[in-house]
Amino acid sequence: MQGRAPEPLAAAHWVDEQQCRGCHAGAVKDWQGSHHQLAMQPANPQTVLADFEASPLHNDVETTRFLRKGDEFWVNTPGPDGRPADFKVAYTFGVEPLQQYLVELSGGRLQALGAAWDVEKQAWFHLYPDQGVDHRDPLHWSGAQQNANFMCIECHTTGFERRFDSDSNRFASHWQALGVGCQSCHGPASNHLLWTREPQRADLRNSGLVVNLRDGGNRSEVETCARCHSRRSPLGDGYHAERPLFDDYLPVALGAGLYEVDGKIQDEVFEYGSFTQSRMYAAGVRCSDCHNAHSGALRLSGNAVCTQCHNPAGQAPRVEIRTDKLLAKQYDSPEHHRHPQGSAGAQCTSCHMPGRYYMGNDLRHDHSFSVPNPAQAVALGHGDACLGCHRETEGQQVARQFQDWFGQPAPRDGGFARALQQARTGKTGAAQALYAQLARTDLPALRKAALLAEVPRYPGPAAGQVVATALQHPEAVVRLAAIDVLVAMASPQQQVQALAPLLGDGRRAVRLAATWQLAQLPTELRQGLPRWPAALTEYEQAQRSQLDRAEALTNLAMLYQHTGRPEQVEAHLRLALQRNSHFHPARLLLAQWLEGQGKRNQALQLLQDSSATYPQEASLQHALGLALVRAGQRDTALEALVQAQQLASDNASYAYVLAVALHDAGQQEAAQQLLQQQLANDPANRAVRIALVGYLQAAGQAQEAARLLDELQAVNPYDPLLRTGR
Repeated sequence: MQGRAPEPLAAAHWVDEQQCRGCHAGAVKDWQGSHHQLAMQPANPQTVLADFEASPLHNDVETTRFLRKGDEFWVNTPGPDGRPADFKVAYTFGVEPLQQYLVELSGGRLQALGAAWDVEKQAWFHLYPDQGVDHRDPLHWSGAQQNANFMCIECHTTGFERRFDSDSNRFASHWQALGVGCQSCHGPASNHLLWTREPQRADLRNSGLVVNLRDGGNRSEVETCARCHSRRSPLGDGYHAERPLFDDYLPVALGAGLYEVDGKIQDEVFEYGSFTQSRMYAAGVRCSDCHNAHSGALRLSGNAVCTQCHNPAGQAPRVEIRTDKLLAKQYDSPEHHRHPQGSAGAQCTSCHMPGRYYMGNDLRHDHSFSVPNPAQAVALGHGDACLGCHRETEGQQVARQFQDWFGQPAPRDGGFARALQQARTGKTGAAQALYAQLARTDLPALRKAALLAEVPRYPGPAAGQVVATALQHPEAVVRLAAIDVLVAMASPQQQVQALAPLLGDGRRAVRLAATWQLAQLPTELRQGLPRWPAALTEYEQAQRSQLDRAEALTNLAMLYQHTGRPEQVEAHLRLALQRNSHFHPARLLLAQWLEGQGKRNQALQLLQDSSATYPQEASLQHALGLALVRAGQRDTALEALVQAQQLASDNASYAYVLAVALHDAGQQEAAQQLLQQQLANDPANRAVRIALVGYLQAAGQAQEAARLLDELQAVNPYDPLLRTGR
């Protein structure tokens, strides 16, 4: 008699991780005491490292006092209303080099204090010193930008869900366990435990794990780590361990201000973006080749972690790592690094992983594994390991010494950094360099995406094919960049034709981006697209899963405006401002909506009141100026537009609009001067150049206009403008 067939395998769910200890004692031992285990803990005398009997911490605009009440820890600091009050510390965040603290506000909100504890110096410090951060600032600890339910806790717990109820404006956030545990990386373990009891079951192959990080290439492991070790935006509430990264998150691109022009970290972007640009990643190296995945510590000490592969034999410890470009050489010697053995300069990380400090005292190493190039760094203005260590020496001298040691080798990035800098700054030959780089087949995806972002400023016959090819690129980040470029360059009909296939893309982030762009096109162009109803539903659900955020509510309002649901627009914009009163895009859209509904006086009043409340916010002054222009109040409008441009002098759009307003007001010379100044600051700005050429030609200054067109010829000989001269 045959045994009864097993029940169909259910979806995996979270379990108590105490059950992991019996079989995985070694991994658990490594994990105990690690930063992962101690990432978030209840605040008590055993977990709180700070001195809550210390003197008050005075910032430029606020004072925080620390209180100990038995086994409880409190702070007295200005709250959401700006008035000092007592707040109880609920949880600790991290253990070193700093420890932060979460306090609970109404509605289940956990907020990260601006005061943090320096573990090494044993002292309190402020994360935003002398920046005027009070309760009216978006960075204040009580505001939406410091809400840990959305911003932080997911990466400090296991199995976290925000669980926000929009009707009551409350969080009922839930986690399976505090700290980053086994299931954070391997996924819910219920079926794995079932396999331990029924190992013969065919439907439990691969041990019943949702994520098996040992098999296959390095992408699965790197993307698993990237859920937290990247700067990214969530696409929903929580993640699905079995899905690719771009199904649950949208990592940032290599934008200016976030990354150096050569791809090294600049702002706080964590490790994913730099590592996936590296030759290490391309060769198959994964995070756990260098780090013990359970303790987080390096597998070996000092340079030994690098000489696992970079050794005289040119051999890697894993056969999955490509070694075709691995040079057999003695790297851990003065002949290579040119520094005394044992010195800081002799460490591989000093030269190939220069670090930056974030959050006051947290040193993080760049993971692109770059090669120092002080000459290029001086020329392009990016950071460099040699220049960073030898700050007391003039840059050109450092570059000469480097050349004496190592000669003048070709750039290891194949000219990427120089081409990107040319494109961003409008240097001679920018277009040729840009398209030559985009033709490469060996560029890391993030770098190709960064170059694609510059294409709209360099139109020409090759642009269309470049974008069409990028829309079919195997990497999601490139397809996403191509969508943005397509919208800037193609007609609505061309956009529909190109974007319709992406509604069925294999990555959710791409589907959502394509859906949003199509939603903004005329309704008749979308009719008949077979995937459109499902895509629209998916986009709306993604936003509705984040109703705690003003950004998502604003996205919904715009979606409803474009898809024929006007009755929901104003309510969602006003709700966005309730969620975050500092989120100015919602305020600007609300003013536009009111004006479009025939409520011009209400729109003007909103913008005037907002500009008075936030006098340093350039976007409000700019919007007020445009609204006053439409209302026929040109003199007052000009004052607001001038104020906006002065507050954000590097914003080319504000300068462009102000120049048009000045020209229309009869101040032609002032308009030309403003455009000339803006073009000098941003020579790659095509719109500013075109406007200035037109004004100069109209004023009879044909020679100066011709000079600007000659400059454009040198920057982009393919520009269609050159065919007409206008």
